[in-house]
Amino acid sequence: MTIARTLLSATLAVALAACGGDGSSPTAPTAGGGTGSSGGGGTASDPCSLANRQQFVRDVLDEWYLFPDLLASNVNPAAYTDLQSYIDALVAPARAQNKDRFFTYITSIEEENELINSGSNAGFGVRLGYDTGANRVFVLESFENAPALPVGIDRGTELLSIDGATVASLMAAGGPGAVIDALGPSNPGVSRTLGFRDVGGVQRSATIAKTEFSLDPISDRYGVRILADGTGQVGYINLRTFIVEDAGPQLRTAFAQFRSAGIDKVILDLRYNGGGLVSVAELLGDLMARGREGQVFSKTILRPSKAAENETELFQAQPEAIAATRVAVIGRGGTASASELVTNSFIPYLGTDLALVGTNTYGKPVGQFAFDRSACDDRLRAVAFKTTNAADQGEYFSGLAPVMPNTCAANDGIFNQLGDPAEASISVALDYLAGRSCTAIAGGQDRGLQRVGDRRVLLQPERPNAAQREVPGLF
Repeated sequence: MTIARTLLSATLAVALAACGGDGSSPTAPTAGGGTGSSGGGGTASDPCSLANRQQFVRDVLDEWYLFPDLLASNVNPAAYTDLQSYIDALVAPARAQNKDRFFTYITSIEEENELINSGSNAGFGVRLGYDTGANRVFVLESFENAPALPVGIDRGTELLSIDGATVASLMAAGGPGAVIDALGPSNPGVSRTLGFRDVGGVQRSATIAKTEFSLDPISDRYGVRILADGTGQVGYINLRTFIVEDAGPQLRTAFAQFRSAGIDKVILDLRYNGGGLVSVAELLGDLMARGREGQVFSKTILRPSKAAENETELFQAQPEAIAATRVAVIGRGGTASASELVTNSFIPYLGTDLALVGTNTYGKPVGQFAFDRSACDDRLRAVAFKTTNAADQGEYFSGLAPVMPNTCAANDGIFNQLGDPAEASISVALDYLAGRSCTAIAGGQDRGLQRVGDRRVLLQPERPNAAQREVPGLF
C-alpha cells in the first residue's frame, strides 16, 4: 500500500506521487501491519475477497482517519454486501456532524489515474443541471472534443427526451435518478437518441454515442477573457477543474496574458469546479500573489498521532505572476475543495478586496489521503487532514459564504455563454470589482448537494464515477 500528498480533488483528495506529485509524500505506511500493495488483513490466497477488502479499510481508518472519535465501533462487516456501504457505516458518526459527507470512499486506481494524467473519460461531454421546481434538465456546460457540442448541444440547451421517453415523464416517475439511469453508463459506445431545444428555441434530436474525450481544464472558447468593469481592465478565467495536469501550463499562459496587459483585478470563475491537483491549486495562488513570495498559502493538519505529516505551503515566485489587488470568485454549490482552498487562502491578504459571487459553496475544509491496493484496483480515499489559511481559518463546513469578507448574490445565467460580461454572475462580479454595490448572499441560503442557484441543481449520481466526482454533473 502506498500513499502520497499530491492531490486535492472534488473531495479535497490526496493521491499517488505517480499521479503528478511534488515530492512532498510521506514515507509509505502499511495499514494494520500489512505490507506491500495488499495492505493489512486478509489471506494471500484471496486478497480481494470482500472480507479482506473490508479489513484493509478498517485498518486504514483506524490509523489515519482525521476524526478517530467519530468512527463507528459496532459495525459488523458481515452485514454488508459491498465495500462502499461498509465504509459509509463506519464513518456515519462523522457524517451526522457534517464532517464527512461521503468524502471517504472506494474508487478505481486505473480510472482515476487516467483522469488525472490526461483528463480521459467517456461520455457525451456535457455538464447537466435540473430545475427543482419545474423538473426540467438543462446543459450548463458543453466540452470541446466531445460528441455533444458538434450536434449543437451547448450551454443553455434544454434536454427534452432520451430514447423517446420525455424528461418530464422520467422526472415524474423517478425524479433525477430516472434521468440519470436513462442516460446510461459512462462506457464508450453507449448510444442514446436525445431530443433537445437549443438557446435559439430550435427543437431537434440527434443520436449520440458516448466516446472517450480529454477534458480541457480551460476552454479555448471562453476560458480566458480580458473584460472591462467601467473603471479598467479585468482578467477573467474559467477553470473547470484542478484535476487535469495540463491545467498548470494553461494557467501560466492565461496569467502571462494578464501580466502583459497590466491587470491586477481578477474574476475566478469556479462555479462548477469540484477541485483537483494540489500542485495546480498552489500554482493558481502563486500566479495571483506576486510580491507575497514566502508568505503562507495554506496549512495541512492531520490527527495528533500523525502531526509529523503536517505541512505549511508558502507562495512561490512564478514568472507569469500578477499582483492581484481585487478578486471576485464566482462560486456555487458545486464549488468545492481546491476551489475553496484557493479562495480561503486569500482572505488574510485581500480582506474586503475579496468577494464570493453567486451562491454559497459546498463546504469542505477537510481532505483525504489515497491508500492503494493495486492487486484489487482499489483506491481508498479516507478523510485524513484539514486545511487552514495563514490566519488559521478553515472550519467552513457550512460553505465559504459565512467566512468571506464580502459576498454578492448572483444567478447562474445559463442562456449566456460563460465568459460573456452580460452573463448574470459575471455581470455582478464586474460590478463588485468596480466598487458598485451588490446584494449579499443570504445567510440561510440552501447550498444543498451541488446547488447551483435559480432552483437548478447539478445532476449527479448517488455514487458518481471518478470523473463525476471531480467534474460534478458530467455525462
